[in-house]
Amino acid sequence: MRRTVLEQFPAGGPRGSRPAEEFAAARRGEGTPAEVVMDMERDAFLVVVPQQPDRSG
Repeated sequence: MRRTVLEQFPAGGPRGSRPAEEFAAARRGEGTPAEVVMDMERDAFLVVVPQQPDRSG
């Protein structure tokens, strides 16, 4: 499954701070199916959405 990254947040944020989760929740409130995944290589949380299939053809 391919995904589009909307935003990236460093994993080393302050304790109790979850900016990636808050960003994803705000996008879901707007109707975007956003979710948070961990990119272990970058040590970051990514907010992603599933890539929609191209319907132009």
